[in-house]
Amino acid sequence: MNEAFEGGHLRASLMRGNGLFCRHTNTKESSRISVPLLLALLSFWLTLSLLSNPILLEAQLATTAENRAKANFLAKVPSFVQWPEEALPSGPAPFVICILGDLSLGIPLGESVRGTAVHEKRAEIRGVRMEQELRSCHILFVSRFERKRYDRVLDSLRGQNVLTIGETPEFLDAGGIVSLSGQEGTIRFDINLEAANRAHLKISSRLLTLARRVVNQPEAAKS
Repeated sequence: MNEAFEGGHLRASLMRGNGLFCRHTNTKESSRISVPLLLALLSFWLTLSLLSNPILLEAQLATTAENRAKANFLAKVPSFVQWPEEALPSGPAPFVICILGDLSLGIPLGESVRGTAVHEKRAEIRGVRMEQELRSCHILFVSRFERKRYDRVLDSLRGQNVLTIGETPEFLDAGGIVSLSGQEGTIRFDINLEAANRAHLKISSRLLTLARRVVNQPEAAKS
């Protein structure tokens, strides 16, 4: 593992920036700017904007670091979870990691899983919107912006072998399996063991040990 769990969190590095494309049109004629030049101009403008506003720069760096940490967690956590054999993809079908809500996690997550195998399968990242799309997922990340849909989303996955991961404390209360919280590029996580059992997913003792909190844990397992 390139990144390692340490004390209930996973360290991560900053995400690289992304280019933008647009066309400038004046009242007389349309003019095209070469993409490299346009990207350089946009990058220069964004850099000046951030440098002129330290608060905005700090917030942007914090968001980037947090997204990278979450992406690394999502890429590594399958190694600590056992799915039923029949739930894993067969043939060339991919292992599907879905994102519901804020899709800004998609780019760093794609970078984290690129060139790696998840349970000996190619990983595929999908952005999903509707409840009926969720059953094709092996892992579902639900952003904090979808908290009003927690009950509907989790009800649609009842009885399915899907590892559900959210990022608010209410996610576990609603029946989600893992809840993440990030700060300064690190990730801490809580686990709802009963929800994992209902999904027929076995979470390794190592991951349970590293969790900040394990809820709904049988008394025998606590001792």
